[in-house]
Amino acid sequence: MFVVIVHLQVRPDHVDAFLPGIEANARASREEPGCLRFDVLRTDEDQHRFVLYEIYRDEAAFYQEHRATPHYAAWREVAAACVETHRNTFCRPVSLDREAR
Repeated sequence: MFVVIVHLQVRPDHVDAFLPGIEANARASREEPGCLRFDVLRTDEDQHRFVLYEIYRDEAAFYQEHRATPHYAAWREVAAACVETHRNTFCRPVSLDREAR
């Protein structure tokens, strides 16, 4: 399994455009055969900061499959317009909840 954690700081005046874009990307991503989980979280301390928690079957499911989809291309346009900063963290699971396995 391959885990991607994305930290996003959204421009305050772009949150209304960001939300439908990330929700559409998350819904479509969950339908990909190689995507095991795709959660969108909003932090309590900063309403403009979001965290994406994504689990894929393997690296190929993320790099070759997910990133080649039309919904990912659409999401990249939304992100370019709405996101101030982002940081990706790539992980290997040590212990996961049953739902994600």
